[in-house]
Amino acid sequence: MSTLDYRNTNTLWASIMVETLSRLGLTTAIVCPGSRSTPLTVALAQHPTIKAIPILDERSAAFFALGCAKRSHLPVVLVCTSGTAGANFLPAVIEAKESHIPLIVLTADRPPEMRACASGQTIDQQKLFGDFVNGYGEMAIPEVALLTYARQTMIQAWVRALSPIPGPFHLNCPFRDPLAPLSMPLEVNLDEDSFFSAVVPPLLGEVSHSVLPQKLLEDWFNQPRGLIVAGPAQPKNPENYCHTVAKISQTLGWPVLAESLSPLRNYQSLNPYLISTYDILLRQDAHQLIPDRVIQLGPLPTSKALRQWLSRHQPLTYQVMSYPLNVDPLHSRTQYLTISVECLGQLVSSEKSVTGPSQYCQAWTDCDRILNHTLNHTLQSLEVPFEGKISWLLSQYLPKDTPLIIANSMPIRDMESFWQPNDRHIQPYFSRGANGIDGTLSTAMGIAHNNRNSLLLTGDLAFLHDTNGLLNARYLNGSLTIILINNQGGGIFEMLPISDFNPPFEEYFATPQTVNISDLCHAYGIQHTLIKTWEQLIQQIKNLALKNHPPLRVLEFCTDRTADAYWRKTNLISLAEKSIF
Repeated sequence: MSTLDYRNTNTLWASIMVETLSRLGLTTAIVCPGSRSTPLTVALAQHPTIKAIPILDERSAAFFALGCAKRSHLPVVLVCTSGTAGANFLPAVIEAKESHIPLIVLTADRPPEMRACASGQTIDQQKLFGDFVNGYGEMAIPEVALLTYARQTMIQAWVRALSPIPGPFHLNCPFRDPLAPLSMPLEVNLDEDSFFSAVVPPLLGEVSHSVLPQKLLEDWFNQPRGLIVAGPAQPKNPENYCHTVAKISQTLGWPVLAESLSPLRNYQSLNPYLISTYDILLRQDAHQLIPDRVIQLGPLPTSKALRQWLSRHQPLTYQVMSYPLNVDPLHSRTQYLTISVECLGQLVSSEKSVTGPSQYCQAWTDCDRILNHTLNHTLQSLEVPFEGKISWLLSQYLPKDTPLIIANSMPIRDMESFWQPNDRHIQPYFSRGANGIDGTLSTAMGIAHNNRNSLLLTGDLAFLHDTNGLLNARYLNGSLTIILINNQGGGIFEMLPISDFNPPFEEYFATPQTVNISDLCHAYGIQHTLIKTWEQLIQQIKNLALKNHPPLRVLEFCTDRTADAYWRKTNLISLAEKSIF
């Protein structure tokens, strides 16, 4: 059955664009309302294998698309009309560029003769997103003679969104009237089978190697003070990734400092050399833990304590990335290995059998074991509200395989400090490209769409910064539970030196808010529950395993950000002191 729309040139053009994307693998499009984009909207809405989701707010729509693409690892199409609509995509486009998430952004536009002449709802959309895209192009005005060009341009957009480094690709799409699918005389004789015969998902490989330099391998194998630092990771196959890191660790006998924003801590049994407490341990200098060699997998972990420690000691570091990117903010003594973690694991393990831990590795695991014991005892007995305990509880009670989205600022840092190793096979999701709080709710909804019951852990300001995302709840196919830590302001700033200077600290940095979260949720028809005890929170976390949750619900947990900051400042260093020997 044909999916092409022959009613006029615009409808045929747009339907060829959409059918081409469908054959390449497109399943999801986010469409914002507007007139100039009508041909694209109609083509997407009518296509039988593409789910087109209408979202009013372009900023929210772009982050929803970002979330969908994070989950699927495939491009999602994002459509808007002309004028300032596309400008609202910019924060999400930046995050997609910086975190390597594939998007295809289609901004409709007026034709050239209607630009720069006060024709209305028209701005200069040429290269609207600057260098924050993998590439840019402007489509020709639709013509029957150029249908093959429209097809091939879509193929190139798909390829450029995925390779050589995933990211957003922008196409500006001008249309002349008629925009509506009016039937007009159209002389075209198209053999559709032949026309689309070469449109198949492209074969796009990553950089791989068949061998590593022997000098490098000998250095690693003969190095008793080696350390693996595994940063944020959202691999397509989390279990395979964790198996591979464990293989590298055990072959070399090196400990793995496992960032909470990777799946590593959630496949604990795979690796006996897994270290989760480094963010607390390294608040002391820990001289006996200083490495001579570091293999850095991906970007560095979030932990400021770890970064400062590595910066002080400057060990020789090998940066492992699938793409030729610099992820060395410390400007260390760094050598670059452009290779996937999975390929590295195969090469390392093929050269040597699994070895036992070195004394250095044993020192790490002993310190980690002692600190974990002390930390668990401390938090278990803590009865007062403390937002860090929420991450600790989630690591123990979150149902297996639950998609977990963590907002930036304090939730990310509490995960790093308090998330305990487990075997719950959880893959965390995050936005650490630009590290902003933009679009937190909308991104989480995109991740939860067509997914298991999902959980978002967020602070109040990140949630309120994106309340227009609440409008999208009726389009969410799935369920998102939000644990909203309400400390009435920006808790992260309480941890910075500026907190000692008030004024201006409270008004200009902490930015206190007094929103009644229950009333806000009621206005949008969103279920709200105020959590008053740890037992109540634990039960709600366990309930995520149940079916028939609403599309969106908010669990509000109130804390005191000043008291939380004081707890961290007075307890974390003390915990480290008790664990370093």
